[in-house]
Amino acid sequence: MKELIETLENLKNSEIKKVIDTRIHEFEKIKILPIDEIFKELCFCIMTANCGAEKCIEVHEGIHNGFLNLSKEKLTDKFKALGYRFPNIRSEYITEARDHKDNLEKMIKSNDDINGLRDWIVKNIKGIGYKEASHFLRNIGYKNYAIIDFHIVDLLTKNDLIEKPKTMTKRKYLEIEEILKNIGNKLNLNLAELDLYLWYLETGKILK
Repeated sequence: MKELIETLENLKNSEIKKVIDTRIHEFEKIKILPIDEIFKELCFCIMTANCGAEKCIEVHEGIHNGFLNLSKEKLTDKFKALGYRFPNIRSEYITEARDHKDNLEKMIKSNDDINGLRDWIVKNIKGIGYKEASHFLRNIGYKNYAIIDFHIVDLLTKNDLIEKPKTMTKRKYLEIEEILKNIGNKLNLNLAELDLYLWYLETGKILK
């Protein structure tokens, strides 16, 4: 862990810190936007499961407000036209998620139990697991969720902090999240900040 901590400390003292701070500030602005804007962010996170972030950003921007009102069939066609990998199942998930939009808004406005909020999203939104729910909540301004994707798993495995899990159960996810919290505490970083530093370390990019 020592080597990883030192590497991250160096990044904190580099020009990358300003970029990451700006991105975190951008996330914070989304939570106070109307629910339609928040819902479009949820759609992005539904899209990202097993699909590259950069391609998802491109497709997400191409569809834009279509996530709010296109029929399942038209959304599927739009996904296909934009070269998205899972047009059928994700259009189904997204159109079904619209039924939960009002409840989602109430949960975000009233829920002080952040783990309860994530659990509610995983339980009620098809196509969303703990990684995607954490991604969504981070992207709308919550700072205490870890987005444990294969980049993060590989990085932690290379640094001998975890054994690469064969499957990512809820229990395993929360165990790894605790390891990341420990790293964040040593660096005085919340999980949202730590994720961006780790992602940059593994990919050389800062996306969303």
